[in-house]
Amino acid sequence: MEYLHQAQYYETDQMGIIHHSNYIRWMEEARIAYMDEMGFPYQAVEEAGIVSPVLEVQCAYKAMTYFGERILIEVELTSFKGVKYELSYVMREEKSRQVRATGTSSHCYLKKDGHLVNIRKELPLLYEKMVGALKAQR
Repeated sequence: MEYLHQAQYYETDQMGIIHHSNYIRWMEEARIAYMDEMGFPYQAVEEAGIVSPVLEVQCAYKAMTYFGERILIEVELTSFKGVKYELSYVMREEKSRQVRATGTSSHCYLKKDGHLVNIRKELPLLYEKMVGALKAQR
């Protein structure tokens, strides 16, 4: 799945380039859009009393991004084990297709009280969508 982000002026730093912390935010935007496209919006997960915190995030910066550029973020589910999952991201400038950054994020599913939750039991439709997405990408 590809998510399009328009680089904003407020995301720049004193050097006039996008501040490194924003790439992590873009990954989060893309993850939420990915779930929408998968057919099980993150809002529905939260309405079921479940949250999906970040366990780990990694980002490798390859080239600078500037205000006004449009960045395509390719998102792929790379691992899903019923409770934990991982996504990968490739962020490219839309016209040149130059890679600006790559990254991964790891997440889990928790009840709002902090206990791990097995999605297969709690949200079987989400489980099916995630398993299907993983199979489709292999």
